[in-house]
Amino acid sequence: RVAVVGTGPAGMYAAEDLLLHTDAEVTLVDRLPVAGGLIRYGVAPDHPATKKVGETFARFHSHPRVRMHLGVEVGKDITAQELAAHHDAVIYAVGASTDRRLGIPGEDLPGSASATSFVSWYNAHPEVAPESVRLNAERVVVVGNGNVALDVARILVADPEALAGTDIADHALAALRGSKVREVVLLGRRGPEDAACTASELLALKHLPGVGLVVDDHDPRTGAAIDAAAPGGKAALLRDVERREVDWSRPPEPGRRIVFRFHSAPMEALGEDHVTAVRVTSGPGERDIPAGLLLRAVGYRGVAVPGLPFDEASGTVPHEGGRVSGMAGTYVVGWIKRGPSGGIGANRTCAAETVGTLLADAVAGALPAPARPSTAFRR
Repeated sequence: RVAVVGTGPAGMYAAEDLLLHTDAEVTLVDRLPVAGGLIRYGVAPDHPATKKVGETFARFHSHPRVRMHLGVEVGKDITAQELAAHHDAVIYAVGASTDRRLGIPGEDLPGSASATSFVSWYNAHPEVAPESVRLNAERVVVVGNGNVALDVARILVADPEALAGTDIADHALAALRGSKVREVVLLGRRGPEDAACTASELLALKHLPGVGLVVDDHDPRTGAAIDAAAPGGKAALLRDVERREVDWSRPPEPGRRIVFRFHSAPMEALGEDHVTAVRVTSGPGERDIPAGLLLRAVGYRGVAVPGLPFDEASGTVPHEGGRVSGMAGTYVVGWIKRGPSGGIGANRTCAAETVGTLLADAVAGALPAPARPSTAFRR
């Protein structure tokens, strides 16, 4: 009997491996009332092909050797020790559920939030209130240029009617229809050659109907990197994008646009009771960009699970091949194991390693026997 904590991609790849290649009984546990994890609450609504992966996983929810307990949080509703007492092994696939902070003054002002909370908002995450996001500013600054940052920028300036046929949350669609946002600034500390996004996500922005793209030419290194980029490189994709130095003292131009500003880092969120501007580096000096919303998209971070060891520096659970250090019969998979890196598919290989370690321990007789029968496991 194996418990899998978390029903996102990592947990479900592990469950799939166990169900297809062993006779194990699997208990799926998730703290949220709906299964799916990152697939359900972390993928943009205009990426239906990615979301379809969730349908593949969902077929295992009703597998005859699976029991599922939703709305159950380890460390709150049940302890790690209690869960282990009912199973031969427990695999934790709890992801990286919080975001990295900028560490700048004003970061906690109203109007400053994580991009992950914004993504959760438009995906109807049960822990994010529908009224938590207000789109009453013309300009939004997003710190970061990874895929999450590009998702957020795209959703903010896309035609809401193009999103109406997706599974976007009703409250988010209504807010986007009434949104005042016309410009999103993507702020990157490094140059275009080091952008964290994938080429496909960047290319998708270039084909967004009715949305213009501009590269802020405030730093000569930006244009030089774009011109020197090899064909197929991410920086090369920006070669035909308009380049000019943006006058931030003026309000956003008519229409909708996304501005790429490279070699510029946030220094401070300005405002008394709400964000009104973001102070950023500009060459050897600084510049204020007026904005009413600041979203940070600089990465995810794992959260400690009560009862398990935790490495604060990396935000992961220490392990050897997926086996939690010093805890027989306890394993990790996914971002809580390796850190927030790699796409959905990377979890298949990660899960194969962890399940392989678990099975080797089972063959070696290294798994502790459950202290209580499976029938005794109740919420």
